[in-house]
Amino acid sequence: MKSRLLIICIAAFLVSCTNINKILKSSDYNYKLQQADKFFAAKKYNQAQLLYEDVFPVFKGSPEFERIYLNWAYCHYYQKDYLNAENIFKGFAESFPNSKSTEEAEYLRAYSFYKQSPRVELDQTPTYKAITFLQTFMQKYPTSPHHREASDIIASLEDKLELKGYKAAELYYDLGYYNAAAVSASELLFEFFDSDKADQYKLMVIKSRIKYADNSIADRQLERYDQVLNECADFYDRYPDSPLGKEVDRFKKQAENNLKTLRNEQTEKDAE
Repeated sequence: MKSRLLIICIAAFLVSCTNINKILKSSDYNYKLQQADKFFAAKKYNQAQLLYEDVFPVFKGSPEFERIYLNWAYCHYYQKDYLNAENIFKGFAESFPNSKSTEEAEYLRAYSFYKQSPRVELDQTPTYKAITFLQTFMQKYPTSPHHREASDIIASLEDKLELKGYKAAELYYDLGYYNAAAVSASELLFEFFDSDKADQYKLMVIKSRIKYADNSIADRQLERYDQVLNECADFYDRYPDSPLGKEVDRFKKQAENNLKTLRNEQTEKDAE
């Protein structure tokens, strides 16, 4: 049964390829456009795309050109070819700024960047672009029906960037690059100061700073333990009700004890 179904699918594919090749060979561009529209209506977007691309330069400037341009963009979009869809929606919006479809095209351009947003471990350039274009869209079209969806997408993308930042700080810490971990966590805190995890990021700064001080040469330890105490004081000021306060207390006490020991050692050296 499965082999028969496979044979049917292959046969249908070959017939489809034969048909599209015959259409592409035709010199009648009105016929090609008619067939492209039929494929598009039947949701056969690959075939429609090929035909729209073929007739695109011929109908440029004609009354049909706007529809051809937009359908061509949709063909890429519906096939999840978001890289090309974004670029074509951009071209459509620039070519037809006054079209009733321009708002939708600009939204789908931004949405195409969102669909290109990769796993959190990878480079997030498309994520930043998606946020920028969605924010621009919301400012330009404040009454758009996509406004709520755009806002929700931005929030989800910002959550991804926040998670990436925390994972970066955590990785630096696990690898023993404590200064880099502290800097990374501080940058994360600066960018997402209103996050409900902000106290966790501040704790990461403190943990990293004390580890950095522990592993520093003796001449630099005094100033670096002092920095830990400054970070602890800032934590208490910012997050007085945080449940992480007890853990901060432990690091504060550790830094104070280490400073006391270092100063006693320095006093003994000076007395010799």
